Amino acid sequence: MTNKVAIITGASRGIGRAIALGLGKNNYNIVVASKSITDSEKLPGTIHSVAQEIKELGSDALAVQTDVRKEGQIEELVEKTMDKFGRIDAVINNAGALWWRNIKDTPISKYSLINDVNSKASYHLAQLCIPHMEKNDEGGHIIMQSPPLTIGKNLAFDTSMFAGKTAYMISKLGMTMTALGIAEEYKGKNIAANSLWPMTPIESYALKNYNLGKPEHWRKPDILVDCVLNILKQDPNKFSGNQLIDEEFLKYLGETDFSKYQCVPGSEPPKMADIQDMWKS
Repeated sequence: MTNKVAIITGASRGIGRAIALGLGKNNYNIVVASKSITDSEKLPGTIHSVAQEIKELGSDALAVQTDVRKEGQIEELVEKTMDKFGRIDAVINNAGALWWRNIKDTPISKYSLINDVNSKASYHLAQLCIPHMEKNDEGGHIIMQSPPLTIGKNLAFDTSMFAGKTAYMISKLGMTMTALGIAEEYKGKNIAANSLWPMTPIESYALKNYNLGKPEHWRKPDILVDCVLNILKQDPNKFSGNQLIDEEFLKYLGETDFSKYQCVPGSEPPKMADIQDMWKS
């Protein structure tokens, strides 16, 4: 049986790497897309090291250096994927830029950068991959790592998250709007788009390097890996246009034990909506 193919952006480390390895273990060939071809103490891992890990799991992998701000490199990413594998079944838009400052402290150049990386690049990659997904008998899935549009004191997202992060939240909510637009435009056409957002902070080098909390405040990326795997199992004609929260989605599927996702055993991380003081600039 031919392996399905997933493009994962920001896949050289952290959450992206975890998703890449999780799909690799489950018979997906992976296109590892990221800027990183060298590593450092604070940012270990490269596209080549992750591709090698996937191959050691028994799946194939293609490492493509990609700066998602550059339209030509996104186009080249899709072209190389098709040249190598001849199909695209899933796109995981995981790459992201972080800028948490007040509006008055956000130069327009920073606003442009985070919107280029987050909302624009994810839109562009999805746009280029959809025509190839349309040719697949089983269609395709597009996943945005972005928050729900629901505004109010609601689980993982509330209006307090805008304070000190307005430009960032605009860029992330744009990703969710792209998913919803795709879901509506391709309803019943075998292509699904959904957004996925964590209930709690997730261990990543961004959190570590920006000193955002401690391990007892985080869950392992495994919870997002399990969500992605389960999303990709769904019928794209029946499961699309959802704004998913990781914990709520897994509860819907019957999961009851979330202690396995704790970074510190016995320490249940707080919900995003309950720890906004920790995130203030």
